[in-house]
Amino acid sequence: MDRFQAMQVFTRVVDANSFTRAADHLGLPRTTVTTIIQNLEKLLNVRLLNRTTRRLSLTPDGAAYYERCIRILADVDEAEAAFQDASRRPRGKLRIDTPAAIGRLILIPSLCEFHERYPDIELYIGMGDRPVDLVQEAVDCVIRVGELQDSSLVARRIGMFEGISCAAPSYIERYGAPTTLEELAGHKAVNYFSSRTGRPFDWDFMVDGEKIEVKMEGVVSVNDADAYMACGLQGFGLIQPPRYMALPYLQSGELVEILSDWKPKSMPISVVYPHNRHLSPKVRAFTDWAAEIFSRCPLLSGRGDTADSVCTWAGEKLHRGGAAKLAEKAAAKVPADAGVLSLAAQLEEAGDRVATART
Repeated sequence: MDRFQAMQVFTRVVDANSFTRAADHLGLPRTTVTTIIQNLEKLLNVRLLNRTTRRLSLTPDGAAYYERCIRILADVDEAEAAFQDASRRPRGKLRIDTPAAIGRLILIPSLCEFHERYPDIELYIGMGDRPVDLVQEAVDCVIRVGELQDSSLVARRIGMFEGISCAAPSYIERYGAPTTLEELAGHKAVNYFSSRTGRPFDWDFMVDGEKIEVKMEGVVSVNDADAYMACGLQGFGLIQPPRYMALPYLQSGELVEILSDWKPKSMPISVVYPHNRHLSPKVRAFTDWAAEIFSRCPLLSGRGDTADSVCTWAGEKLHRGGAAKLAEKAAAKVPADAGVLSLAAQLEEAGDRVATART
């Protein structure tokens, strides 16, 4: 019996909370994974897992053994990494997840650069705003906006998310522009609702250093960034989008900033991964590359010179399209939870977007 393999299989089963998902991740038949765990329990003469038809749970002995396995496997990975040839490139399958807008506008246009730098990494990119369970869904790392709430995860900040309050000229012509926060009560907004809870997010503003939240009335609510922008551009209501998405429309006059004296609270953009998982070379490579991409743009790096900035990724300017084109893209968009897209599919979609966009 290969004890080292047994430790790897056992920790993967615990992390995934599933024999089937662990087998898929390891590239082994499910029966093999089951046999390895059974043989490991016989070798240790203890029960490691309680199994039911719906879930798995660790026994007290299993929890203690899991913690030791995690430390041992991390030590082995670290020892091997320390003696590897410096010229050896990161390799293997890397599963990441990112908000759709960040993936489409920031990561995808630069993927050729990433692939040239790390040709042996096979990227699987999930794009959506649905919260992802990194452990159970076998995702290596995610890009997320906001403060880290889960103490079992580690976040490396790579940028800052800046919002902006704005409206289409057609909305302002019809209803006027609010000049104070109190006047928002007489206006309608396009609301963005959480994919997890189904509840719309409140608007927020910084007032004298304090965050103030405002509940907005609206006639339409969406949970997709492209659809949110499209509704705002068509004058359905006030919107509070990311500044990096709104900038081209502000520059073209298709959107107008409102309430400029009260900015939304800035939030960190981070690469997040489990703290009990050794930071593998491929995860480190992706994290360093993502931080580099974000640092190139004042809109995302947290620098203050954002007013007239135009960010570029992969040598291309951020493309600007009209409201109708954006609405068409949003309507034809693959649902956010439709699954993980391969690198080839992402590149094909990026090519279609570049071919049809007008600068």
